[in-house]
Amino acid sequence: MSKTLGLPRPDQASYMLRAASEDAGRAYKQRLLDLLDLRPGHTVLDVGCGPGTDLPALAERVGADGRVIGVDQDPAMLAVARQRTATLGAVEIREGDAHALPVGPGTVDRAKIDRVLMHVRSPSDVLAHLHTATRPGALIALVEPDWDTLAVDTEDLETSRAFTRYTAEQVVRHATVGRSLARLAVRAGFRIETTSAVTPVFTDFGHGDHTLGLGRNMQQAIADGHIDRTRGEAWFAGLAREPFYASFTLVTVVCSRP
Repeated sequence: MSKTLGLPRPDQASYMLRAASEDAGRAYKQRLLDLLDLRPGHTVLDVGCGPGTDLPALAERVGADGRVIGVDQDPAMLAVARQRTATLGAVEIREGDAHALPVGPGTVDRAKIDRVLMHVRSPSDVLAHLHTATRPGALIALVEPDWDTLAVDTEDLETSRAFTRYTAEQVVRHATVGRSLARLAVRAGFRIETTSAVTPVFTDFGHGDHTLGLGRNMQQAIADGHIDRTRGEAWFAGLAREPFYASFTLVTVVCSRP
């Protein structure tokens, strides 16, 4: 792992698959599947399925009589998802926008949206469409970060705070949607079942840089004039020299369709 600024943006499919395979990713995804209470015969919708990271696990739980529908608008992601699920008869891959889900009304028993609402045009609109797609009694799992809580340890606390501020204000469209999930879900017509949060902790510099985009986002913050170049480069270089710590809050809300 390079310890200089200027790292290229990673291939998104590879990035997502790697992040899901790491300890923090595996732990919260396993818990998410458990909270969804998936059963044989269910129809499950994965909104923003990306490269199909979770589709095999969903298919295993719903069995041969169930159906798993993965929806994404990125053709490159969908190509990887189709390749990864080619032998899974229960899985259907559909190209579509989360704001206009390509599923019939009242046809979904379970649904998940995992780190997607922070990127969409309107989280409220997506949840409204999801409400239409689900059956009464359906369970929906929503997972989103709160990037205002990003903490990176360094002696230069001012620059760490500036980096978090830049990430929340400039990098992520809806950076604090995690804390708003319950409120948005209720407004969309869902009933809250559980709300919880975990704090993924990164103690390996390479792992943290890859997952949190420290180098590439600092480079952009410098280019945009939000952080002084000398200070930003010194901040990033220092992260690799000493014991590394970074964390953020990941919020999970499970709700039901009355």
